[in-house]
Amino acid sequence: MSNPAPRPRILVANDDGIFSPGIKALAQAMSTFADVIVSAPDVEQSAVGHGITIRRPLRFKHTASAGFGDIPAYRVDGTPADCVVLGVHLTGQPDLVVSGINLGPNLGDDLTHSGTVAAAIEGLSLGVPAIAFSQQATPAGEYDFAPGAAYAARLAQEVLTRGLPPRTLLNVNFPALPPRGVRVTRVGEHRWEDRLVTRHDPEGREYHWVAGTSTAPDAHDPDTDYGAVEAGLISVTPVRIDLTARDLLTELAGYVPQL
Repeated sequence: MSNPAPRPRILVANDDGIFSPGIKALAQAMSTFADVIVSAPDVEQSAVGHGITIRRPLRFKHTASAGFGDIPAYRVDGTPADCVVLGVHLTGQPDLVVSGINLGPNLGDDLTHSGTVAAAIEGLSLGVPAIAFSQQATPAGEYDFAPGAAYAARLAQEVLTRGLPPRTLLNVNFPALPPRGVRVTRVGEHRWEDRLVTRHDPEGREYHWVAGTSTAPDAHDPDTDYGAVEAGLISVTPVRIDLTARDLLTELAGYVPQL
């Protein structure tokens, strides 16, 4: 009798912290078909982008109190990208990195500052296929992660079987209510128009809050990530990490000053 195929290894990270219900739902869904290790921040690290800690040591501590049961879970006193670096180097190369499920969507320009997406990007930089998962909240601020986690497990198995192109991740967003379908989308124009709220402390010293208004010019285009989620669909967006403006290379070479 032949031996059964080994189970794939999946590293699970996030930016909401190791005690977030979203990462617990994601890890448990992945554990139904894979050997899972969780490596997540010890505190919330939302919107930190792809920061890496280089000026102080990091700690990687097993955390049974996080409630993952038999799934090994480690908390890191660093960024989401730090969690992936330590998780890969200290526990071995996984077959897949998954990040999330984030409390709140990551759409449009949010990708540039999202810690959830940054953990997936760090997986790519280490040569591991990666998927980022995020979920919209209901108007009451509540989340039901069960439908999204179940879909995440199905998508992860497809990626493990088929692979992804180099330097390409999937950014997946779930609607607040049970999804009505799935759409492959492009990154939309959703962004935050920043503004400052200036106030004074009891001693009269000035301080500032960075606030903003969410805008999405293409909100009604179901082919965008934002439009699909607003329509009650799961949005699956292939994101390529290639910052070169290739369409400008020839033109730019024609006028940049030469030495």
